[in-house]
Amino acid sequence: MIYAKSAQEAVSAIDSDEFVWCHSMAATPKVLLDALASHALSRSNITLMQLHLEHAESVTVPAMEGHVRHRCFFAGKATRELINAGRADYVPMFLSELPKLFRKGEQRVDTALVQVSPPDHHGNCSLGISVEATRAACEVAGRIIAHINPDMPRTHGDSFINVRNIHSAFESREPLITSGGRPPSAVESRIGANVASLVENGACLQMGIGAIPDAALRCLGGHSRLGIHTEMFSDGVLPLLDAGVIDNSQKKVARGRTVTGFAMGSSELYGYVHDNPEVTFLDIEFVNNPTVIAKNPRVTSINSALQIDLSGQVCADSIGHRIYSGVGGQVDFVLGATYSERGKSIIALPSTAQGGQSSRLVSTLAAGAGVVTTRAQVDYVVTEFGVAQLRGRSLSQRAAALVAIAHPDFRETLAREAYENLHITVS
Repeated sequence: MIYAKSAQEAVSAIDSDEFVWCHSMAATPKVLLDALASHALSRSNITLMQLHLEHAESVTVPAMEGHVRHRCFFAGKATRELINAGRADYVPMFLSELPKLFRKGEQRVDTALVQVSPPDHHGNCSLGISVEATRAACEVAGRIIAHINPDMPRTHGDSFINVRNIHSAFESREPLITSGGRPPSAVESRIGANVASLVENGACLQMGIGAIPDAALRCLGGHSRLGIHTEMFSDGVLPLLDAGVIDNSQKKVARGRTVTGFAMGSSELYGYVHDNPEVTFLDIEFVNNPTVIAKNPRVTSINSALQIDLSGQVCADSIGHRIYSGVGGQVDFVLGATYSERGKSIIALPSTAQGGQSSRLVSTLAAGAGVVTTRAQVDYVVTEFGVAQLRGRSLSQRAAALVAIAHPDFRETLAREAYENLHITVS
């Protein structure tokens, strides 16, 4: 490994026409991205591949046009407008399939940019709070360029990279990216309570990103013997772990341990996972594999959506034609929960959008909306107004159940549209 004197020197080997993978979420190596933004001005046609980058403004400015083009497997704040302006590419893909894309050679990876902990006495650095698809990218990359950050936690599982596999590294102490801390709104709290009513003792939980899963976790203090097998690990589980509500005792996969692909939250969360053998960060190809998930009993997946139609089709990555987020791991866990003994999958969302001006439950999805979870896969849909169970229900039964949990201001319109468009009478 070459210790670079600056981040600029560390990224200097990146050349034109390369495919570069970037460590994502809270592990986004901002120091290296800022250096790449400067370096790329003397290069052209660098493809920067990623999941959800944080604080990536330096590589998304107009000056990067022709020098860096983003290839996004999940849209975030930094890349959303680029995608919708045609200046970046969105690749819809199940998160469990992304590592396979690299390992099968279907997607070239010339360089991997990562943020890691300092090496231990064996020379092993840790990918810390975000293993996700980065482990797979590092396995196939022609070179690995690392920001060694003493503040990066050393985590257990598939996170280790030995210094002999790192081409160049720049070491500096930088604060980790944090998120969250906002208390749930009244609507989110009601949704969380409705979700929690579906969670059984002994359930194995997966929580998606956002306030609603955290609100549901706040309502589970009276439960027992819960487990965690999830792509994302957040602050909401800490009180339940401390209280012994989550003990992972009923799981079949990694019994006694919390399994995750990445963590994003507060400094307290990062302190909890540091050198903690009870939390295992694993390759997302394993974490999100539906057949692995299904080995655990009572898998209960909690995810969200942007829009759901009256037949149960779930749009979770776009608002009409505009890409908003990504396919992610929703379907991975919907399937895993479906195959799990006594499993449940839950799609939870507020009943309205635009400050109450529009309904998220609609007779027909907006033009251009992408179906992430099909109507044949949906189990439970939850809003602040209740729970609709759709599995095994006819179209008319689904429409009636969904209208019943829509905002009261829109129920009459939805019922009329169900009759006009679908010839379904909703009483």
